[in-house]
Amino acid sequence: MYGLYLYFLGLSFRGVSCALDPFVKRSDMAVWQWVQRYEPHRIFDVKRVQAFLVDETYAKVGSFEAWVWVAVEPVHRYILGVYLSRHQNIIVAELFLKSLVERHGKHVVYSDGGTWYPEACRALGLEHRLHSPYEKSLMERANQYLKDRVEEFDDYYPCMREGCDLAHVKNWLSLFVDMHYARRRRMRFGELIGFLGGDTA
Repeated sequence: MYGLYLYFLGLSFRGVSCALDPFVKRSDMAVWQWVQRYEPHRIFDVKRVQAFLVDETYAKVGSFEAWVWVAVEPVHRYILGVYLSRHQNIIVAELFLKSLVERHGKHVVYSDGGTWYPEACRALGLEHRLHSPYEKSLMERANQYLKDRVEEFDDYYPCMREGCDLAHVKNWLSLFVDMHYARRRRMRFGELIGFLGGDTA
């Protein structure tokens, strides 16, 4: 996981291999294989989903604005999906909801009343409802939690490339969510390494 973390910060495969050298000997090819095997949220797929609580929040990334889209499961409070975009509109909302449906199936969507969600739900054949006060508080906490991580990431590792597509921030955000759930489930480091092919020389 630490190797993936370093890679998503911007190090090359060889750079990650050198950074890990004091702790464990791994080749740049092993790091490449970890990246190929890593699938965001593969470890933490939620088996039972009651509904999608969705919302988005503004975040500053470099010199331009970005939007962090979040979906939370209301009963177990798992983060079901995270999406980062430069725009806030119906098209992005529909893409985000579609990715949730493909992973978890069709469920009722609860939102704060943003105009893009009812239209996106209608296009995907999903039922749309408004947040209750409890659901709104869940979303506000999840939004602030992820927004802070995105902005802190950008503060320490700002992107210097012209026309950045935010791919490195998206990858880091997905990895952060997985590491967060690894801690919640008390998954041992050895288990994570085994899953990600860490035993590959």
